[in-house]
Amino acid sequence: MSNTRKPWKNWVLFLASLVIVFLLGLLVSSITTRKMEAKFAYTPLTKINKLEPRNEVWGENFPREFQSYYKTADTTFRSKYNGNAMIDMLDVDPRLVVLWAGYGFAKDYNQGRGHVYAIDDLTNSLRTGGPTGPDDGPMPSTCWTCKSPDVPRLINEIGVNDYYKGKWASKGEQIVNPIGCANCHDEKSMKLTITQPALIEAFQRQGKDITKSSHNEMRSLVCAQCHVEYYFNKDLPGKEGIPYLVFPWDDGQTVEDMEKYYDRVKHVDWVHSISKAPMLKAQHPGYEVFKMGIHGKRGVSCSDCHMPYKTEGGQKFTDHHIQSPLNNVANSCQVCHREEKDELIKNVYDNQDRIIENRDQLEVLLVRAHVEAGKAWELGASEAQMKDILHGIRLGQWRWDYVAASHGGSFHAPVELGRVLGKGIDITQETRIKLAKLLMELGFKGEVPYPAIETKAEAQKFIGLDMEKLKAEKDKFKKELLPKWKAAAKEREAKY
Repeated sequence: MSNTRKPWKNWVLFLASLVIVFLLGLLVSSITTRKMEAKFAYTPLTKINKLEPRNEVWGENFPREFQSYYKTADTTFRSKYNGNAMIDMLDVDPRLVVLWAGYGFAKDYNQGRGHVYAIDDLTNSLRTGGPTGPDDGPMPSTCWTCKSPDVPRLINEIGVNDYYKGKWASKGEQIVNPIGCANCHDEKSMKLTITQPALIEAFQRQGKDITKSSHNEMRSLVCAQCHVEYYFNKDLPGKEGIPYLVFPWDDGQTVEDMEKYYDRVKHVDWVHSISKAPMLKAQHPGYEVFKMGIHGKRGVSCSDCHMPYKTEGGQKFTDHHIQSPLNNVANSCQVCHREEKDELIKNVYDNQDRIIENRDQLEVLLVRAHVEAGKAWELGASEAQMKDILHGIRLGQWRWDYVAASHGGSFHAPVELGRVLGKGIDITQETRIKLAKLLMELGFKGEVPYPAIETKAEAQKFIGLDMEKLKAEKDKFKKELLPKWKAAAKEREAKY
């Protein structure tokens, strides 16, 4: 019997050997990676104190996360509608000035840049005014809450009530570090943690213990500390007069749920200077809208898309370059979706186009409603005649603002936002029909002319804003008070 091995068997052995060598290589690589991760994770180079606000200190132990975080300083990305650059939204859409007449956003509203700019952008905003002393300025201290890891440090030092007390400028020299590590991480275990009292309290009022949340839930909840709808409640028992930060989730997180809550507590953000309507200002209900979309319902976290995992030098870590997934499609979208990059981006833009088309239509209707209501007052309308009309304007604009202010909402939950806009259009049109009937009763014939607001300057002039005065006040603040804040902050941090 011949001992000659058949040629095909030799090839089988050769290929099997290659497969075994390849698999052994993967095993060795995996073991090496795990050893590197373990060595890095459990060999801190410096001690991090409780609620340490300086991101640079954390960066000594976590250089990859720290370096990736500071990539948020890059403002070169542009998408179809926005991006991460400073964009003057009032210049892009002057109708906003009229919709917010009598409110700070009519003065100044810029698209938010990366987290690293949080302190600078708030300080430079015309909405925060030009304080000449520590207790001046129109905005409360509470406005600092989502801008800095100095906030949880300060709350720990003086208590949440005293932190919320006073005007915005009274805490300026205390809050200098931009959003960072201590906002979301425990300094000992590095686990995700909640430092925002309002989020903890919102869940407590619903009978939920946020400390029992899973790690995957925490990868969204740390974002929900700030990317949510909120208001300042000055009438809480035992905290009267303090602009206490509250999330209006007691009845749920839909637009109707929060509206029901606001109506029950009789909350009004401001009274519109033209229509006299008692208005609600949506902040940024990103988390609430995200939870209603397909990704939120399927357990995808905010971090999965905005802070996906990456690998450098054999080490896997969370990319802290918090940004639009459209600027990182391969590591965000294509981890789950197999479509080509251009197709995925087109899907997002298609949803945005449809939402923005209806949103713009609602804006025009609301501008007309405010101007028509102003005309009714001018002609001698009574409060009784205007009551239902003003409530309709409040409800219509609340729905518009809920959509406009929800970061990424047209991607997160396009079906829900389409529904909200449709209802907003219906409410506003019905309100304008009531206005038309009232104007006829008051002797007015014809159509109230649409204002000449093609530019931001024209719109601000139309609502009576003195922008030169506002800019002069801010320039004075930058020249006189801001240097003192920075000097005091340096002196304090030198003691660490």
